[in-house]
Amino acid sequence: MTDARLAAGIWVSAYLKRLQLADIPAYILRRGDDTAGAVMVKCATLDGRASLWVREWDFETDQRPWVQLAEAPEPEIDAAITRHSARDPDLWVIEIESRGGVTLLDQPGLV
Repeated sequence: MTDARLAAGIWVSAYLKRLQLADIPAYILRRGDDTAGAVMVKCATLDGRASLWVREWDFETDQRPWVQLAEAPEPEIDAAITRHSARDPDLWVIEIESRGGVTLLDQPGLV
C-alpha cells in the first residue's frame, strides 16, 4: 500500500506561503491539476541564469527527493519548461526569484 500524497494544489499553496515568510518572491507560472499535477520549480537568480527542480523517485530509499534537473541560461530553462508543459497538461510551474539560488526545497516538510 502506498502512502497518501498531498494534493498538488495544497502543496503549492503551502510552498508559496513558506517562500513568502522567507521573503523569497515566487509566482505560479503554470497552474496544473489541483489533485495530481506534478510540480516543477524554476529558480531565477536574476543574472540571466536559472535552475529547474523536479521531484524524482529514488527507488533505493523509496523517497521522492527534489533534484536539480538543469542549471543554464534562463531562456534554456524556459524552453525546457515549455517542452515539459507540452507533454504534461497537469504540470504546475512555480518561479522563484532568488539571487542566491535559495529554493527551500531541502527544508523539512518539503521533501
